[in-house]
Amino acid sequence: MKTLTALTKTLLLVMMVSLSLSCNNDDDNTVIVDPGPTNSIVELAQATPQLSSLVSALVKYPDLVTLLSESGTYTVFAPDNDAFAALLTAIGQTSIDDIPEDVLKNVLQYHVFTAAAVEASAVTTGPITMANGEEANLVADSNGVSISGATVTTADVEGTNGIVHIIDSVIVPPSILPIVGTIVAPAYFNKDFTTLIAAVQAANTDILGLLLGNGPSDEGLTLFAPTNAAFEAAGITDVNGADAVLAYHVVDGTVMASMLPSTTGAAAGVPTLGGENIYITNAGGDVSINGTTTVVATDIVGSNGVVHVIDRTLLPPTQTINEIVGDFAGGDPAEFTLLAAALARAGLADFFAGDGPYTVFAPVDAAFEAAGLDLATINGAEPSVVAGILTHHVVQANVNVFSTDLVDGNVTMLNEQDVTISLGDLTVQDASGSDPAAGLVPSLLNVLATNGVVHVIDKVLLPSE
Repeated sequence: MKTLTALTKTLLLVMMVSLSLSCNNDDDNTVIVDPGPTNSIVELAQATPQLSSLVSALVKYPDLVTLLSESGTYTVFAPDNDAFAALLTAIGQTSIDDIPEDVLKNVLQYHVFTAAAVEASAVTTGPITMANGEEANLVADSNGVSISGATVTTADVEGTNGIVHIIDSVIVPPSILPIVGTIVAPAYFNKDFTTLIAAVQAANTDILGLLLGNGPSDEGLTLFAPTNAAFEAAGITDVNGADAVLAYHVVDGTVMASMLPSTTGAAAGVPTLGGENIYITNAGGDVSINGTTTVVATDIVGSNGVVHVIDRTLLPPTQTINEIVGDFAGGDPAEFTLLAAALARAGLADFFAGDGPYTVFAPVDAAFEAAGLDLATINGAEPSVVAGILTHHVVQANVNVFSTDLVDGNVTMLNEQDVTISLGDLTVQDASGSDPAAGLVPSLLNVLATNGVVHVIDKVLLPSE
């Protein structure tokens, strides 16, 4: 009985081992079918947290999303989130949303190879043409695979319509790579400066090449960069051939905000690469240029200089004070007909065509008429009397005094008599003490000439007898 029991146990053990072996053999013969990739390239990116920045950029362009969602054989080199963060730092931006759409699309297309889906093992060193039409340089060596300096960190992520290789930096097309890091980059890669960049690209001379260099002194450049709104504020709608305007925004040498001159009573002239001076006032408040433009952001440093952002485009002067008066006299309305006649009667027209600089408070025609100085009276008066009145409208010192330089108090005029400035109500009280005082016309302050600056007033300033 004991023997039978032992035999039974042995048989049971043998059967269990046999069954186990049979099951193992069945497992070895099981065929598991790989269904293959089920997501498109776009879906792969959307499902990968480290590619969220790429997805945020991609969804701005429905045509690119459609291309990478439909059937095809594409290779996408996908920068991770850290790569986009590094790019923003390099181009001086804080968000992908700051980048102009055409620029960002060009960069994204430079990451797509449309000719084939290429696995990392099949990569050979050499150039390939990307979707934006520019060549990228592939390298395959013992260190792995890289493209135009970006290293593939995760290879061969397969999609239904191609392959994704994750890379550690954003690759920038060769056509715009020289801009990265320079003083041009903050404007080129920011949608608030598209008008400035359009003007640079439309220039007749190589303004872009100038801005990518180190300046005549080889000590860098300072760019006062107008925003799109700044062009609108200056009334500039056509930027073609704006070479002189652009050069008027560039100063030779790297001038940081702390180096901008602090002035009292008169703006400091700073020569530009356009040949004309800009006049900077920095008297404890906002930094202003030519009396009408304010510096709104400073010290954006590039590899070849510094950028300061301004809120109104600077226009270089093209006329003397005498020519400006002549234009106003012949304009519509003809505001300076009587001033022009008075200058001629006093023999001062040539004086205001001279070097200067002069600061002139210029009365409109209505101001002369209100003072009883019509055309007949002016032409019938002694030239010295007319000259005595006119020189009471010119600041004695040969300086440009912009509205931003004015302070409350007395200013000595060319006839050696004082006028009194009141900034509270924007008036100028003449030496005679007549009431009311002359009012400065806000819309016609700081009219810049090649030899000075004009402020339009609504009353003739009369000297004391």
